[in-house]
Amino acid sequence: MSTDPVPAGDDAAPAGVFVSFEGGDGVGKSTQVALLGEHLTSLGREVVVTREPGGTALGLELRRAVLHGEHLDPRTEALLYATDRAHHVASLVRPALARGAVVLTDRYLDSSVAYQGSGRGLGADEVERLSLWAVEGLLPHVTVLLDLDPVVGLARLTGDPDRLESAGDAFHRATRDAFLARAAADPDRWLVIDATLPAQDVAALVRARVAPLLGGVATPGRGDAA
Repeated sequence: MSTDPVPAGDDAAPAGVFVSFEGGDGVGKSTQVALLGEHLTSLGREVVVTREPGGTALGLELRRAVLHGEHLDPRTEALLYATDRAHHVASLVRPALARGAVVLTDRYLDSSVAYQGSGRGLGADEVERLSLWAVEGLLPHVTVLLDLDPVVGLARLTGDPDRLESAGDAFHRATRDAFLARAAADPDRWLVIDATLPAQDVAALVRARVAPLLGGVATPGRGDAA
């Protein structure tokens, strides 16, 4: 499946930039999303900060169900994430990109491939096809993977763990391995950073990767996800 960007014509509004942040729990995604958002806002760019699940009103309801509700079998879990993602992209992400905003999301479809595909054993290819269908092939320009030993990341968390945070060491090792494998297979999209680095050092690496995109780029996409 090759990339299929949607060009912006001479009279069209400049296409936006889409950046996702991935990694295990406790790696510092929300911190880095905030730091990049502050930097881009200081440059005069419109920045839309969001997350999955929970980037919309419907997403908040789905987030409560999938992370804090009753027990869910893996397929139901994967479908709920896909439902959230389809609505999130259609109602928030694509409109923001179309008007030239920079969209920063804390998790995107790579989390489903890693967590439900590999961690839950549903199969990475199947979950990726489902996710790509849900978003009509939309992929980020850059995906930042904050890589950290899951034991270290989980130890950073406070409060009661949600359903995924409490899934066990083997689950979290499998998801980390899945993230790293996806990054290795698509280095043009992924930026892998050691999450043990100081937050400002991580932020500088992220800014350097995103900077070349800020002159205006076409909206990314994928061909037929089937």
